[in-house]
Amino acid sequence: VPRSSAVWFDYQELLHNSSFCLVPRGRRLGSFRFLEALQAACIPVILSNGWELPFSEVIDWRKAAIIGDERLLLQVPSITRSVGRDRILALRQQTQFLWDAYFSSVTKIVLTTLEIIHDRVDSHVSRNRLLWNSLPGGLYALPQYSTDPAQFPFYYAILGKSPSQQFTAVIHTVTPLQSQISPVVKLIIAVAKSKFCAQIVVLWNCDKPLPPRNKWPSTSVPLTVIEGQTKMMSSRFSPHDVILTDAILSLDEDSVLSTNEVDFAFLVWQSFPERIVGYPARSHYWDSLRSRWGYTSKWTNDYSMVLTGAAFYHRYYHYLFTHYVPASLLTMVDHMANCEDILMNFLVSAVTKQPPIKVTQKKQYKETMMSQGSKSSRWADPDHFAQRQTCMNAFSHWLGFMPLVHSQMRLDPVLFRDQVSILRKKYRDIEKL
Repeated sequence: VPRSSAVWFDYQELLHNSSFCLVPRGRRLGSFRFLEALQAACIPVILSNGWELPFSEVIDWRKAAIIGDERLLLQVPSITRSVGRDRILALRQQTQFLWDAYFSSVTKIVLTTLEIIHDRVDSHVSRNRLLWNSLPGGLYALPQYSTDPAQFPFYYAILGKSPSQQFTAVIHTVTPLQSQISPVVKLIIAVAKSKFCAQIVVLWNCDKPLPPRNKWPSTSVPLTVIEGQTKMMSSRFSPHDVILTDAILSLDEDSVLSTNEVDFAFLVWQSFPERIVGYPARSHYWDSLRSRWGYTSKWTNDYSMVLTGAAFYHRYYHYLFTHYVPASLLTMVDHMANCEDILMNFLVSAVTKQPPIKVTQKKQYKETMMSQGSKSSRWADPDHFAQRQTCMNAFSHWLGFMPLVHSQMRLDPVLFRDQVSILRKKYRDIEKL
């Protein structure tokens, strides 16, 4: 055929535009085309009898590939044509999940191998196949936390379960308890009035001695004060045994929240238990002039972080933060006394591949923001913002990519700001704030 009349195809484009990709045996049983197909979201049609697929001990390849018989090649077209559209979509989605979770880098292949070996050795503390074959994958579902999928925030929908109906408030405290009008006292009183609050835990990371019990307000829910052993910033996300509820309400001591705001945010979190749900939103951007990631607190139409000074999330993230994040990054956070909230957002977005959720417009959520000259406020530190820029790039370097996802979604109560009688609104106080 003359060269001018030949039909040329771009191999990568062809892969990405195909629903099925034939994977015949190579020089051995396996073939590099298998990983090529996975990466391109093309359903592998395996034609290599006797080939043990990678990590088949834990991965259910029937959810991502078609296993054919190389002796019956003529049946392949009819087999692929019989696969319905819904199953094609499910198979292709699973190829992308498996590629990203276990095969997209040498590091992930090695880590997956080591974790499978670890599961073999400690078979009584090992992941079941649901954890390996469902988002976010076995590398993010640590069996030392639990071997029961129902204890993780990712599997409620699959299992037909819901998170517990109460939360534990964890208040991070670094300044002395001055009086009964201290911001932390007002915060404790407001949170304790929530009908969903099971208990309040005050993490005392202040250098001053722990105040006696009679200095704290009396509440209708249990109030536990834990003195931080290290008094480091990363310790606010320690997986304390006293926390028994699925949901944690993480609070800075100077956060300003009403009981209505707490209740509404918790109800929203129950619908999105794998995400961070809260009030103070921030965003990231790519600084092309400096060729680095930037952090901004400017009010725009989107956000990619919800700070943990006033936010709900699942208690599993305390365990994951403590046992998954490299010690070097935790040391960095402790040395700066900054960025622990950004690091938690990076971790949760890396796990879920989704943005956090902001609830209801609220510009002021800290008392010290009104007087930023306060020595107790991190906002008064001129290095605070510069450090957060540094953190953004250190955290993305650790992961090898930027996990944060922008969102323009904000969830408000029904009739929020609508021109109707206040008596028709369930969360009436929110609009007054």
